[in-house]
Amino acid sequence: MSARPGPLEAALRNRRSQGGKAMVPYLTGGLGDWQGALAAAADAGADAVEVGIPFSDPVMDGPVIQEANDRALAAGITPLGVLDALGRLDIGIPLAVMTYYNIAFRFGLERFASVLAEQGVAAAILPDLPLEEAGPWTEAADAAGVETVLLAAPTASDERLGRICARARGFVYGVGLLGVTGVRDELAASAVVMAKRLKQMTDVPVLVGVGVGTPEQAQEVCQVADGAVVGSAVVRRMLDDGRPMAVGELIGQFRRALD
Repeated sequence: MSARPGPLEAALRNRRSQGGKAMVPYLTGGLGDWQGALAAAADAGADAVEVGIPFSDPVMDGPVIQEANDRALAAGITPLGVLDALGRLDIGIPLAVMTYYNIAFRFGLERFASVLAEQGVAAAILPDLPLEEAGPWTEAADAAGVETVLLAAPTASDERLGRICARARGFVYGVGLLGVTGVRDELAASAVVMAKRLKQMTDVPVLVGVGVGTPEQAQEVCQVADGAVVGSAVVRRMLDDGRPMAVGELIGQFRRALD
């Protein structure tokens, strides 16, 4: 464990220390007025924002986020375009990027980490990078001061979860169910089980995402977890009603539910 938490982990710990639950929305970089939506998310009470860097084959993501990726890529967004824009934003809360390992690899790991740091990005989430192969990236990220958020799957053994928790920075991302991202009618029982298992293992903030699509579901999982990551519901709002105000209204509903 590093001596001092980075900006993302510090913000989430701060929310927890005040008796609150963290709200971290996911927005797709390059989709419509995404920069306005980021500012609206901050204004609506998000503790941090996860920004997706669009990728042509987002293996973890369901139809909603795939559609958002396709639209953003068709509009000409590039990884550097997202990062340059993030560097010009100052919304007052930590930013994490979520993308796939191929993008970091093609950049060069040291260069990718240093560009994130230069643009003021606190953390990175690379969901298709398994713990066993994460060493070169985590070394580059640590050296640049970028927090590596690691995903913990419901199928993982306690021994493996322990190793994930030991290496995670920012927060441990508990995956709420087996399957791709998307809004579901009810919270999977595995989401609460995942939160309980992780909370027994680590003091690093535990947030649950994937399958958390309504304020009620976020409230339910946060009876155990330190916070919720909400992706597909927010991105669906970006696709259907691209106004930042509409995105902010939705995030405000989650914020009020968690408070």
